[in-house]
Amino acid sequence: MMLYNTLTRKKEDFKPINGKTVGFYSCGPTVYDYAHIGNLRTYIFSDTLKRTLSFFGYKVKHVMNITDVGHLTSDSDEGEDKIEKGAKREGKSVRAIAKFYEKAFFSDAKELNILKPTKIARATETISDQIKLIKKIKKAGYAYETESALYFDVSKFKDYGKLSGQSIEEKMALSREGLVLDSEKKSQLDFALWVKCVGKHKNHALRWKSPWGVGFPGWHIECSAISSKYLGQPFDIHTGGEDHIGTHHENEIAQSEVACGKPLAKIWMHTRHMVLGDKKMSKSSGEFITLSKLKQDGFDPLCFRYLCLTAHYRSNLAFSLESLGKAEVAYFNMIDLASDLFLKKSSQKRISSKYEKEFTHSIEDDLDTPGMVAFVWKLLKDKEVSCKQKIKILENFDFISGLDILSRAKRLAKEKSFIPEEIKNLAKERHILREKKDFKGADIIRLTLAKKGYEIKDNEKGYDIIHSKKSL
Repeated sequence: MMLYNTLTRKKEDFKPINGKTVGFYSCGPTVYDYAHIGNLRTYIFSDTLKRTLSFFGYKVKHVMNITDVGHLTSDSDEGEDKIEKGAKREGKSVRAIAKFYEKAFFSDAKELNILKPTKIARATETISDQIKLIKKIKKAGYAYETESALYFDVSKFKDYGKLSGQSIEEKMALSREGLVLDSEKKSQLDFALWVKCVGKHKNHALRWKSPWGVGFPGWHIECSAISSKYLGQPFDIHTGGEDHIGTHHENEIAQSEVACGKPLAKIWMHTRHMVLGDKKMSKSSGEFITLSKLKQDGFDPLCFRYLCLTAHYRSNLAFSLESLGKAEVAYFNMIDLASDLFLKKSSQKRISSKYEKEFTHSIEDDLDTPGMVAFVWKLLKDKEVSCKQKIKILENFDFISGLDILSRAKRLAKEKSFIPEEIKNLAKERHILREKKDFKGADIIRLTLAKKGYEIKDNEKGYDIIHSKKSL
């Protein structure tokens, strides 16, 4: 497999550190609100990557954190803790808020066929691990203490900015735009390792004892502590959204390398933004859509997964209800074509390995999911390929894509092979009315059939009765 490494800015031949076992970490959600579909695109990517690695015979140890404390509303350590802000918004406790939105996240993930990580670790359950890591950073001389926090001194880490490709000077220039320097910090780039429950955080609901006073961890330290605890250091792959590159992941690298004296991860992979018009989707701007909203609008969650797979993860995905509607039509048409494989006998008996090779070629090349989807369409329409071989390749496609094409195709084939007499009679009556040019009467029957879960497709020979695909 060739994977694009954000750190080196090039595709690299993937070779795991430990034989056939892959250590894989992905940044999890901050559970103060519903995940929006832009967030979910990143988790679909991570899931597709994990499925692909498994497909090629690797044993994947996937670790993901849950941020339930310490993520402030600004990357510059300003504002409220997002969990506390959510609790105030809904009049609930911080633990109740975190628990509710964590459950909501995994509910969305399940509907999108996103497999659960091997290990899920909450920030609040790993405080001692985070304190141990901070102690190492302090001992190495890369941290300084103020009245309100313990900060990482970015100026001492000379490689800071290597992930984003920006120098410290360039980052400093960008950080000054529209920001007022915190008087306690030596530099605006410095970030909190431990926040004390004093001043603006005096009444913070979650707090623990530490060598630097009662307080709570900064946001970035949890990922370093959790990943190294369960995967060791270095591990193979670290994933996340592109908005994490310049700050969160840059900070992870700095604190982890200082604490352990070695790289955190070998390969860094990032998903580009999902955009609405000319704006990226984000909770802070209020410009976002949830999966539950799409469901309320009548869309199947797997149609959204299909849409995500039609764009490469390193490309922005422009979202609209129109684009999702087109993805829905394509998704159910793919199921419809696949269902015919279970209803007819193929005259083609020859099986060629070239089709399997062509299928894997796209996905091996930095997860080219658009190429993989295009190949499956080509395969389904190719009359020279046997039904048996098409089904075999579709099994592999389902394993990687998580789209459940075959299981739904089997159900549709069953519906196609058995149509109740009542439905047949209504369809026949509609056909007679159409021949008499009574289109109003025919349309009334069409709507009746639709309510019962059936569609009529007119053709040169007459018509076909099809079970409504949306019921699959």
